Formats: sequence, structure tokens, C-alpha cells
Amino acid sequence: MAETVVQTDHERGAAPAPPPRGRRGRRTVLVASALVVVAAVAVVGALGLGGGGAEEGSSAPPRSGSTVPVTRTTLTERTTVDGQLGYGTEIPLPVKATGTVTWLPAEGTTVQRGRTLLRVDDRPVVLLYGTLPMYRELGLTAGTQQDTLQETGTEGDTQDSGDQGRTDETSGAPDPSGAPTPGGAGAGGTGGTLRGMDVLQFESNLAALGYTGFTVDEEFTDLTARAVKRWQKSLGLPQTGTVGIGDVVYSAGKVRIGHASVRLGSPATDDVLTYTGTSRKVVVGASAAEDSWAVCGAAVTIGLPDGKSVKGEVASVGKSATAPEGGGGEGGSATPTIPVTITIEDQKSVGRLESAPVTVEYVGRERVDVLTVPVAALVALAEGGHGLETADGRFVAVKTGLFADGRVEVSGSAVREGINVRIPE
Repeated sequence: MAETVVQTDHERGAAPAPPPRGRRGRRTVLVASALVVVAAVAVVGALGLGGGGAEEGSSAPPRSGSTVPVTRTTLTERTTVDGQLGYGTEIPLPVKATGTVTWLPAEGTTVQRGRTLLRVDDRPVVLLYGTLPMYRELGLTAGTQQDTLQETGTEGDTQDSGDQGRTDETSGAPDPSGAPTPGGAGAGGTGGTLRGMDVLQFESNLAALGYTGFTVDEEFTDLTARAVKRWQKSLGLPQTGTVGIGDVVYSAGKVRIGHASVRLGSPATDDVLTYTGTSRKVVVGASAAEDSWAVCGAAVTIGLPDGKSVKGEVASVGKSATAPEGGGGEGGSATPTIPVTITIEDQKSVGRLESAPVTVEYVGRERVDVLTVPVAALVALAEGGHGLETADGRFVAVKTGLFADGRVEVSGSAVREGINVRIPE
């Protein structure tokens, strides 16, 4: 039986059949067209074209890069300036004692009411609290002292006798200025009572120190003199009942001693000692052109050298601008500054620091409830201005507002809360 052998064209070595005419040519044309479209989109994206003018339905193939949503928030502009932590500007103590300085406190010492500030001719000069400076001697008038001696027969402590020795038959109504009334101390009269606001201020301090037995008012009576003698005895002074003009110094509160301008053995002068308050504060030289933030009561944040932050409040703003020392740089021009003092309520938050360079951060402009994006999301449009690229590849024009904290305020007809925009790589 004969076998039938079937050979394929390949086995016979015949060439394979050609593909249908026209298919290869169409495939080549389609690939070339696609490449042209992709290249055109890439060029448009690179140039930032089409911002704001793209139709709602048009889009380009998505490009690489992360996307972020447009969010609604409050933007706050914060500015940082340099400051100096310390106790503030040192002020001369109004010392009126005359003589030789025989003792001085150490710099940095805190002195409170009733304590000794320094010694002159080995007599203590005592700190008291008040705003009215010591401008005259306080004591019984000549006539009142004579009446007291006749009643008691001694210059020592007398027995309480009510209002004895307080009658002022020659003066009438007290002088509102606080000066001695006619017939009073320094007037050479035969009787009278020393009156004034300085008497009230001194008697208030005397009572606060525990020396009582008199009425705290504007009249210096024999009862006041008795309390003064007890106070003088505690200080180791002669018990005269009279307070000399150089015996006390007034301040608004306790003080921290600054530097001394004289040495022991030198004559006492008006500026023998300086002082500051006892609370640490920050002083900033604010630019006179950008000091709108410096308003009493304004809250600020103080950055300490250890990286911690504490809260502060503007307490005072200088009224005179001064140019910094040294001329202000290469051009010789200097920006005038004004001193701004900032207080720190929580003194413990500062730790043990007494002096250090610090930073002060304050709030400038603020925009509430606005649309924002990261600054990095902005793109420059070829036709000018800024735009955003949406997640689907469209470019929309936007108007920018406040820049703060790495974000920027944006607005425009095509921008709404929640849409995703691309951050270019």
C-alpha cells in the first residue's frame, strides 16, 4: 500500500506567505501619531500653557509627582527678631545721704523693704516702697516737740496720749502740695504738725514693717515719732524720732543691685549704686519701620538658647528711635530702632538664666478661613502669573495672597476646597 506523505511549506523550504497588504503600514502610522501626541502634551506641561483657559472636559495624561488637596485654614505670618534676656536697664538709686561710703552690697543682691542698701558714715540707708522721692526731713515740728517734752519730761518714748500734740492752730487746712504748713518744720513756728503725702507714704511703710501704734495718715504726730524711735533702735541708730532726708530711698518694689560707681571710702554721690527690678525680661531693638507689632499687651513667644519657648508680653515701647552703633554695615546706613521691653510672667520657665541672647517671635498679618496650598505647588504660567496643575493634568490660573508657614493663600474661579493639585518634581 502506498503511503501519502504531506509536507508543509516550511519543510519544503518554501518562503512563508506575505502578510495581507496594507496592515504593516497602518500600524506604523498609528505608533508615530501616538508619539507626536505625547510629545505635544509634555511640551504644553513644561511651558505651563493652558492656565485657566482649559475646557472642563479636556485633560492630559497624568504626570509623575505627588498630589495634595487644597485646604481651607487660617494663615498666620510670624516674624522673629533678636532680643536680650536680662533684668532691664540699670537705673541710679536716688541716694541723698552725704558722707563716706563704708559698705556696699554685692552686685546681683536682692534688697526688699526695710533692708539696707548701703552704709554712709556707717549709717544704714534703708529701702522703702513708694513713688514719691524723699525730699525733706520727716519729724515733729519745733512746737510739737516742745509740747511733748513738757508732757513727758523726756526725749524717750512717751505714754500714748491720744491726739495730744496734734493741734495746729496756726496753719488751717493742709497744703495740698504736701509742703510743710505755716508754723511747721522748717518754718520756725512755735507749733504745728508736719503734713503731706510723703508722710502718708512713710507711715505706710513703717506700719508694713510692724511698727504701729499710730494712725496711718498724712500727719506726722508724736505717736508716729515713737514708732520711728523703735524702728531706729532696731537699726542701731540714735533714737531721735526724726527721719533724715538721706536715711531712706524709695522704689516701686524690691530691687536687684547693679554695679557700684564708687569704692569703699569714696564720698557718696547721687549715682553711687544702680538697680533694676528683680524679674527677668527681654529687651528688643525693634525696627522703627516695622514696629506695628510692638503694642503694650501684645503676646509674643520667646525662644531660649536651650531650644525651649516661653510666653511673653510687651510691657513698654520706647518713644525715641536711635541708630545702632557702628554705622549699620558697609553702606554706612543704619536702620533706626526703638527699645521694646517684654515681660515674662512665669519666671520659673526661664530656669536659672540671668542673661542670654534670645529670639522673639511675634504675629504679623493673619488671614482667616482662606484656601491654601503648599508653596511648592505653585507653577509659573507662560502668559504670566501663577497657576496650579490639577491631578488630571489641567493648569488653572490662581491669585496668590499671604505666604506663611510654607503655605500660600490662593483664590480663583477654578479653585475650590478639596481638589487635588500636583507638586512638580
